[in-house]
Amino acid sequence: MRVSNVTVRRRIFVALVIGIVLYTALITRLGYVQLVKGPELQEKALKLWNRDIKYEPKRGRILDRNGKELVTNISVPSVVAIPVQIKDPHGTAKQLAVLLGQPEDVVYKGIMKKERINRVPGGRKISEEKARQIQELNLPGIVVVEDSKRFYPNGTMAAHLFGFTGIDNQGLTGLERIYDQFLQGKEGYVSYLADATGQTMPGGSEEYVAPVDGMDMYLTIDSQIQSFIERELDEAMVAYQPDDVLAIAMNPKTGEILGMGSRPTYHPEKYRDYPSEIYNRNLPIWKTYEPGSTFKIVTLAAALNEGEVKLDESFFDPGYIMVAGKRLRCWKRQGHGQETMLEVVENSCNPGFVTMGQRLQKERLFEYIKKFGFGQKTGIDLIGEENGLLFNLNRVGPVELGTTSFGQGVSVTPIQQMAAVSAAINGGKLMKPFVAKEWRDSVTHDIVGRTLPTEVRQVITPETSEKVRYALESVVARGTGKNAYIEGYRVGGKTGTAQKVRDGRYVNGEYIVSFIGFAPADDPQILVYFAVDNPKALAFGGLIAAPSVKNILESSLQHLGVPKRKDGIEREVNRALGDKNYLEVPQMVGLSLREVATTYDQLPLVVEGKGSHVIQQSPAAGVKIEEGSKIRIYLGDKSSD
Repeated sequence: MRVSNVTVRRRIFVALVIGIVLYTALITRLGYVQLVKGPELQEKALKLWNRDIKYEPKRGRILDRNGKELVTNISVPSVVAIPVQIKDPHGTAKQLAVLLGQPEDVVYKGIMKKERINRVPGGRKISEEKARQIQELNLPGIVVVEDSKRFYPNGTMAAHLFGFTGIDNQGLTGLERIYDQFLQGKEGYVSYLADATGQTMPGGSEEYVAPVDGMDMYLTIDSQIQSFIERELDEAMVAYQPDDVLAIAMNPKTGEILGMGSRPTYHPEKYRDYPSEIYNRNLPIWKTYEPGSTFKIVTLAAALNEGEVKLDESFFDPGYIMVAGKRLRCWKRQGHGQETMLEVVENSCNPGFVTMGQRLQKERLFEYIKKFGFGQKTGIDLIGEENGLLFNLNRVGPVELGTTSFGQGVSVTPIQQMAAVSAAINGGKLMKPFVAKEWRDSVTHDIVGRTLPTEVRQVITPETSEKVRYALESVVARGTGKNAYIEGYRVGGKTGTAQKVRDGRYVNGEYIVSFIGFAPADDPQILVYFAVDNPKALAFGGLIAAPSVKNILESSLQHLGVPKRKDGIEREVNRALGDKNYLEVPQMVGLSLREVATTYDQLPLVVEGKGSHVIQQSPAAGVKIEEGSKIRIYLGDKSSD
C-alpha cells in the first residue's frame, strides 16, 4: 500500500510533537530533581558515602580539694577490624570468638560491617593477656589499638561517692553519672567518603575534628580525712560485726563534705561482682531510721531559741515522765534526780527533753524540726537521697510530742542530721551540703565553674547557737560523750542509741548507735557523724560510735593544722564508770636528781643515763598524759652556763 506524502508528513509531525513533549517532560523532571530536590538528594548521597572514624575524648579526672587524683584514666587494649583487609572472614570470626567469649555469628557480623573500621564484639578494653594472644594469631585485618578506661587508684575508697562508668566511659552511678556531661568531653572524628564496599572514594576529602577532653572535677573531699573515715569504718566492721556502718565529715560553716563512706562497700572497677543493692545505696544519704538522742540537739536548740528553757534552771528526774497516762522512761531507770537543764543535756535525760518539747508545744517544735531541714531532701549533689519521715501534725498527740522530743518516732537520714546539727552550731545557718567544688579545663587548668556555699535559711540566733555549742562541749567533757574527749582540743557532741524498727515494730535487741561530734567547740571546723547498725556488742553510742568520732576528729584536726589549747571545759573523771584521770607533765629539765626524787616521787619515772641533773624529758612539760603512763627523764652533767 502506497503512503502519501501528506500521511508521512503527518506522522513525522506527530512523532516530533511527542518527542518535544517527552523531551520537555524529561528536561522539566531533570530540572526539578537538580534544582528543587538536588540539595536533599545530595544530602542523602553524602550520608550513604560518608564514613566517620571516631576518637574518644579522655574523661575528666576527679580530684580532692587539694588536687590529689581520686579517679583518673589508664590505657587499655581494644580490638578493631578493617573489613577490606580480612582474607578469611569466617575463620577469623571463629578464632576471635573463642578468645573473646562471644558467639561466632555475632563476631562475624561485627567484623564484616561495611565500615572502614569496626569494633570487634567483646573486644573493648580487654586484658593485656588477651590482647597478646590475639596479636599472636596474626590475623589479617585485626588490629589491637590503645583505648582508655576509668581507674580508681584507691580501690574501694569513697566508692559510693564516685560511682562508676560503663564500657563506653559513660557515667552510670554516683558523681560519675551526676556530672557526666562535664566529665565525658566531646568525641572527635575523621570524616571521609567511601563506596558500598568501604573503599575510600578517589578525589574525596577528609575532615578531622579533634576530641575535646572532659573537664577535671575538684571535690570538697579531703582525701586524708576520707582515709581516716575509711580506717574507722573498717575497724568497726571487724570489731562489732554490724549489718552496716556509715560516716560523714563536713565543714559545718559551708556545707562542704570533707569525707563520706559506708560499709559494706564495693570496687568501682569490679561493680558487676557485687549485688546491686550494695553499689546503688549510698547509705549516708539513702538510709532512714530513728535517730535517737542525736535528735535532742534540735529540741534543745528550739527550746533555747524560744526562751522556754535555761541551762542553769533546775529539773528533777525520777527516771520517767507521765504523758497522757503513758510512762516515758529515761535510759537510766532509777533517774538522775535533781539536775540542771545543762545536766539534762549532759546525761541525755529523756524526761528533761520531753519537758522541753511540752513547753514548745507541737506546733513550734515541728516548725523548728522542718526549719532544720527534716522531712525534706537537703539537695546534696548525689543520687538517691531520701526524704525521711515525720509525724503528720494532725496526728501528733501528747505522747508523739514527747517521743519526738528525744528522737523516737521520726525517721531521718544521716545527711539531714549533719545539716541540722551544722545549723545548730555554726551560728544558726542551715547550709546546703555539696560535694562538687569546681571544674577546671583539663589542658589549661583554668577554673570554668565553681559551687559556692548556699545558705538555705537562718534557723536560730547566733546567741542560741553559742549556748548549744557550750552544752554539747559539756556533754563530751562531763556527760555521756566522754569517749570522744580529746586532750588539748575543745570537742562537742551527742550520743545516739535508737531501737531498730522493722515492719512498723521495734525489734528487740537490735539498735542503731551513733555519735555526732565537732571541734573546736567554740569555732567548729569539722563535724563528724558515725553510725553503727546492729553491732554485736553492748549497744550504746557513747561506747561504740564516740571513740570512732574521736579518732577521726583527732587525726583530722592535726591534719588541718588546728593548734591545741587549754581553755576548754575540763574533763570530769568518774572512776565508778571506768574513767581514767589525766595529769599534766611537770617541768623537770634543769632539776637535780635529788630535787626530782623529793618533789615528784609519786610520778612513774623511768631514769635513763648517768649524771646529776635532768637534761631532757619525755613527754615534754605541759603535755597531759593518762594517769599511770611512764615519764622518762634523761640525766647528764649540769651545763656550766
